[in-house]
Amino acid sequence: MINRLAERLLGLPRPAKRLLALCVDALVCVLCVCFALSLRFEQWMLPRGSQWWAATMAVLIALPLFTVFGLYRAIFRYAGAPAVLAILRACALFGLAYAVLFTVFGVSTVPRTVGLVVPLLLFMCIGGLRMLARYWLGGMYMSAVQRKSLPQVVIYGAGGAGLQLAAALAQSRDMLVRAFIDDAKHLHGSTLNGVRIQPPSWLRENAAMLGISDVLLAMPSTSRARRAEILHDLLPLHLHVRTLPALADLANGRVQVHDLVEVDIEDLLGRDPVAPVDDLLHKHIRHQVVLVTGAGGSIGSELCRQIVKLSPSKLLLVELTEFALYAIHQELEVMSPEVQIIPLLASVRDPARLREIMRTWRPDTVYHAAAYKHVPLVEHNPVEGVRNNSLGTLLAAQIAMECQVRRFVLVSTDKAVRPTNIMGASKRLAELALQGLAQQPSGTCFSMVRFGNVLGSSGSVVPLFRRQIEAGGPITLTHADITRYFMTIPEAAQLVIQAGAMAQGGDVFVLDMGEPVRIIDLARRLVELSGRTVRDESAPDGDIELRITGLRPGEKLYEELLIGDNAMQTTHSRVMKAHEPCPPAEELWRQFTMLGAILDRNDVPALKHALAQMLPGYQPHAEVVDWVHLERHSANAVLLHDDDPDSNVIGGEVLLDGSPRVAGAALVA
Repeated sequence: MINRLAERLLGLPRPAKRLLALCVDALVCVLCVCFALSLRFEQWMLPRGSQWWAATMAVLIALPLFTVFGLYRAIFRYAGAPAVLAILRACALFGLAYAVLFTVFGVSTVPRTVGLVVPLLLFMCIGGLRMLARYWLGGMYMSAVQRKSLPQVVIYGAGGAGLQLAAALAQSRDMLVRAFIDDAKHLHGSTLNGVRIQPPSWLRENAAMLGISDVLLAMPSTSRARRAEILHDLLPLHLHVRTLPALADLANGRVQVHDLVEVDIEDLLGRDPVAPVDDLLHKHIRHQVVLVTGAGGSIGSELCRQIVKLSPSKLLLVELTEFALYAIHQELEVMSPEVQIIPLLASVRDPARLREIMRTWRPDTVYHAAAYKHVPLVEHNPVEGVRNNSLGTLLAAQIAMECQVRRFVLVSTDKAVRPTNIMGASKRLAELALQGLAQQPSGTCFSMVRFGNVLGSSGSVVPLFRRQIEAGGPITLTHADITRYFMTIPEAAQLVIQAGAMAQGGDVFVLDMGEPVRIIDLARRLVELSGRTVRDESAPDGDIELRITGLRPGEKLYEELLIGDNAMQTTHSRVMKAHEPCPPAEELWRQFTMLGAILDRNDVPALKHALAQMLPGYQPHAEVVDWVHLERHSANAVLLHDDDPDSNVIGGEVLLDGSPRVAGAALVA
């Protein structure tokens, strides 16, 4: 009955609510006078004769003041400290006027104490009624109505972030907080903001019974390892787990509900990022000219973000895609307005443009991140993949050496180790090109950095899985046993910078990335932490299906980081260095010249054969899946070779060091 009455009151139009509030306040004024008279004469009584002037003047003075101070504009169920302050001010002015009238001047038959007692009673009654309305309409009623419809959540972490999050949820009324969960035993049984703090075991025992659907992690300063342990314990409960951002993201303001994000994949891996060595970061960046190719890509853009923090004198952004270059340039200018940032549209396959850029600014260090990296796409477009990733790298490195760039650092991949696909083979060729140039005397120090899959990069598996989960599945996997190494984008960028600082020439740097992760286990964790269940033979009624589609052309089950076993420790505890095998420079350039001729005539079968000759351990996909080749083959078309003397030929011309000069016409953007 009480709830039905509250529902009817809330359903009234706004003018009707204000009129009702005015009538109630007028009645309260009369009752306060009656009570003041009863206190004075020590018996219950109503005003008599001229005593009604005390009740009438209380109404005539109080209601206009309450209107002026906005007491009828406030929404009672959200009334808080500002509303109490407004009531106090209005009652203070009322008390002053009322006391002057009935205490100082006086009215016959009205005791002078009434002029003092009525204002006090009125303040307590008006304030009390507002708080009662807030509790009834905004608390008890809303909780009773919405308790079943709102998501039932617990906050994991009873610290400052958890308290702020609970306050934000109380204001938004989007979720109902049932408990805090915390590991600290001395907090168990206590209350925080009216909510009890419970041990983790309480959640395991009561989650299903109480209908808890979400866990909100409010532990922004906890280590990755501890977060991984907590997530592992939560997996069997099939709750939707979300988290607050890191402390750095919370430092600029109060926690809001919209700050909650899905659990980072880094938390699932349980590996803390490799801490950078500060001296190595600054060594070849501060007050120097730095050039980044592929500056708009996932790795290239993060490299630029890390570099501008280290105060270079100039940062040259070389990028082929106009929008990507625009986006990273705008972002960096906001980040570091004191650094001169120069956006340059260019292709790494355009020697004239690269030479023009490097001769103009004479960079001290070049970070070469420009590459095609999507395995299936490069497998279906092999000639372009090798031209861009391999010959583009060779060309950029040659021009860097010609322009006396001191350091040239290649961003490579673990797929370059015993590659089974064109992308990996093209990156291994890029490494060989730098190893070959490192054999020649020059003032440029060449080095390579290999790492595994980068979390959050374009084409990464994790965003794909999240989209598939949100769509209701299925999650598509190429193989049940496929494994990968993972690292964060900032970690990868810092590694590239530090490796370049440690290089002595021809070095291949790799990161100790811990244990590889089974992709199917990763998918299961993402499903379970989204509050859903996996549908398989043991759980046919699950929410999300894991569908195996089969390995794609050139895809490996397992990735490696080293070709040999000759890894050596460096000054960084988690970075290793290896000298991978490389043929003599003369033989290598002969092979590159032959490769260029094959690319010129777009002969994909010959390209695969040449890669197998150049890369011991290369195990190419048996079939040619180049789209052009397949289309021509299906139509029984005859492949024609362009014998135009102006056609793009790589062979013939060589640099003074004996390495082949890549023809400019062959490298059109």
